[in-house]
Amino acid sequence: MTKVAIVYHSGYGHTAEVAKAVARGAAAEEGVEAKLIPVADVEKHWQDLDAADAIIFGAPTYMGSVSAQFKAFMDASAKVWFTQGWKDKIAAGFTHSASQSGDKFNSLVQLFTFAMQHGMVWVGLGLMPGNNSSKGTVNDLNRLGGFGGSMTQSSVDQGAEAILQSDLRTAEHLGKRVALVALRLAGERVAEPA
Repeated sequence: MTKVAIVYHSGYGHTAEVAKAVARGAAAEEGVEAKLIPVADVEKHWQDLDAADAIIFGAPTYMGSVSAQFKAFMDASAKVWFTQGWKDKIAAGFTHSASQSGDKFNSLVQLFTFAMQHGMVWVGLGLMPGNNSSKGTVNDLNRLGGFGGSMTQSSVDQGAEAILQSDLRTAEHLGKRVALVALRLAGERVAEPA
């Protein structure tokens, strides 16, 4: 069984909904088990992260960066870093903010750099940008045009239910892509994602 861990922080429930979408995408692949790990519970789950074939990192973008709670998890992983315990594991990332840009790219770069310090292998979305032509709509996958990971958005005065389905489907796509790459590296024969 290929194991994908999704470790995330969610201050107001939005990023938790995105994490669930990522997990659905990963778990939809036969032979893949997806496990959600909130950073608040990470002390109980270091072994799950060590046993994972892939770790997908998720955090809200606050003030142009990942949340302080997620950064605390990053800092707490220093013992794993010292032994290179996650070296060659698959990594990916996702973030959510209220603004369409909200400097989400900076958060993805922060997650990418974190994964690189751990010696991990980063997987991006593998999607062309959506909603960037006169024929595009907000219903397109990757409507916010990210390449490095999944970006989602909803208005600051709305709850998680306001996240567009296209954003959640994009997050599912990321989970599925990570699962497929992990299966390939495990020697399974799988088809390219649609």
